[in-house]
Amino acid sequence: MQWSELIDNPYLKDLPFKIELNRYGKIEMTPASNKHGRLQSLIGALLERKLKKGEALVECSIQTTEGVKVADVAWCSKAFIKQYDYQTPYSHAPELCIEIVSPSNSKEEMTNKVQLYLQAGAEEVWIIWENGRVDYYDNTGKLAQSRHGISLKPIVN
Repeated sequence: MQWSELIDNPYLKDLPFKIELNRYGKIEMTPASNKHGRLQSLIGALLERKLKKGEALVECSIQTTEGVKVADVAWCSKAFIKQYDYQTPYSHAPELCIEIVSPSNSKEEMTNKVQLYLQAGAEEVWIIWENGRVDYYDNTGKLAQSRHGISLKPIVN
């Protein structure tokens, strides 16, 4: 299945799931929760306040080597938007990709997503764990903090 077929499919509209495609074109779904949605909104708003030269996107679809993955929140610079507009899915990852871990996500899955987003061009990937811990990554590995100087502690704790 192609991403365009998936987003245009009337049977898949209004499902309470985050939908992604794996490398075989098969649908993977993760149940959505209101707490998860609220965190996405708060993080997106914080990014737009702090990183003025760009835009935050929620549920940002990105083509990776393992299929289309959907970052819970992404931040795109104005230059990124100028180059890629709002193509769906993005053929190149935005500068910042953020995943909020759900109970159905495994540590292995999150580690894999970090690598996929970085391989697709993300400069940083943030993983927000259920206990409120935030891990930051770039192409050199795990970071002590984001190079963007943003703290999510007031939001996730």
